[in-house]
Amino acid sequence: MAERLASLEAIERSVWRELVAAPADQQHPWRTQVLATANGERADARTVVLRHADSAKHRLTFFTDSRSPKVAQMEAQPLGTLVAWSPELGWQLRLRVQLDVQRDGLTVSSEWARLKLSPSAHDYLSALAPGSVLDNALGARGERAHFALVVASVLSIDWLELHAEGQRRACFDGRGAVWLQA
Repeated sequence: MAERLASLEAIERSVWRELVAAPADQQHPWRTQVLATANGERADARTVVLRHADSAKHRLTFFTDSRSPKVAQMEAQPLGTLVAWSPELGWQLRLRVQLDVQRDGLTVSSEWARLKLSPSAHDYLSALAPGSVLDNALGARGERAHFALVVASVLSIDWLELHAEGQRRACFDGRGAVWLQA
């Protein structure tokens, strides 16, 4: 069991250290997170893969197909929630985020240039949008990439620690850090 951190400052630093480490470590439990967005009057959720984390700017980045239904949801309502769980730490994060879909620009071009050389590029080369009905299991490949970045600016982090000595909860946002009733 991990050592318990005593101060809010140490917890927040550790949360960001783990988020920054997650994209490079395929075994890190925070590499995959659940993103919840609004779909009209309903909530919609899916797993996304964290590609970058910037602790200084409080931003997280993941990739998507620009035709995905989640893109329309994010553009209609750019607020969402990311949820991550680490069994090793006993930590759950709920990150309230402002979502920005980026289809072009230097950062998108740079990421695509790196990604298009990998097998993952096929995820963004489909002739059909995500969720389309296929005639066969593989689907057809198109020639144009539908690659986009989603930048999630973290507005707040709701941190929950499940521990044998008792649960603890805290919130980190632009106003500072506070302990909360678990």
